Amino acid sequence: MISDNVKKIPALRGIFNFLFSVGLAALFLYLAFKDVNLSEVMSLVSQASIFWVIVFSATVLLGHYIRTVRWKIILQSVKPEAKMKNLFGALMIGYGVNCVTPKLGEVTRAIMIGRYENLSKSSMFGTVIVERVIDIIALGSAVLISAFIWRSSLYVTFPWLESALYITAAMMVIILLMIFLSVKLKERFYGVILKLVGKISLKLAERLGYIFEMLIQGFTSLKGSRNYILTIITTVILLLAYALSAYLGFFMLDMQAGKDVTYTMGWVLMSISAIGVVIPTPGATGSYHALAKSTLVLLFGFGDTISAAYAFLTHIISYFLFIITAFIMFFLLNKQHTSLLNIFKTNSEET
Repeated sequence: MISDNVKKIPALRGIFNFLFSVGLAALFLYLAFKDVNLSEVMSLVSQASIFWVIVFSATVLLGHYIRTVRWKIILQSVKPEAKMKNLFGALMIGYGVNCVTPKLGEVTRAIMIGRYENLSKSSMFGTVIVERVIDIIALGSAVLISAFIWRSSLYVTFPWLESALYITAAMMVIILLMIFLSVKLKERFYGVILKLVGKISLKLAERLGYIFEMLIQGFTSLKGSRNYILTIITTVILLLAYALSAYLGFFMLDMQAGKDVTYTMGWVLMSISAIGVVIPTPGATGSYHALAKSTLVLLFGFGDTISAAYAFLTHIISYFLFIITAFIMFFLLNKQHTSLLNIFKTNSEET
């Protein structure tokens, strides 16, 4: 009876986390659309330029292809011959899972690439953690650049942003310091940490130890100054591509007709709305809409309706791109690897 109850705890926790993320999404969607005429929003969306929708979609996928290139660079010392098709497929499958259940997408990505490339799933999860650390640093940098570009009104429009940046910067310094000490000193450093935490909770110490191991495996895979430089370069290109997609979103709804739009606006919009992606809602639903709409209305002076239409259209395109691409890559890669496995078994039997 006790073991059955223990087994139920993770399931109940998973259900709670899912309901919590859905509740957050609903709250943010309400905040984004509460003062907007939804029929007018849908009317604007239905009139979107097909040409610019295609260009926007291609740019979004290009951004994720660049992310795949960065992941391959991180994996260079582990498996330099890792196939881009497998990496891109695992990435998009992970994003597809995130569209339904946040957090699980990263785990899924590590499992899928471990399966496709015959690599340790734990070490692959380490590289995913490394990517997320790099993303947080990049996001903080992008917001700081936005604050410099739009310094006259950004903190006034979003008063919580300055405090959030200070907290994020402090957290990143702590995390980077811990990563550096973990990689350089390994057992000597995190052994002491785990011993101290273990006095409070053995379960927490075990979980923390697992995270340390993942971080060490992830960062030790990123060897050599060349790979570090290439990782920084691809991260910058990735941010530029994401900003470009935000900028192209204006043209889908002909927003440039009523007000001058610039790539700089795309960068600022990308930076602020990307904070919504960090919030654990399914596929950034709601959190992205609220921040994108607020940026367009409060910072750039667009109307509520057109801003809500922009948030809805850019999100729904990205959402379905992730879902559709995830399904396509899942079936293609699984079919390919199943065929290779059958060929291997046949050859083994003949031998």
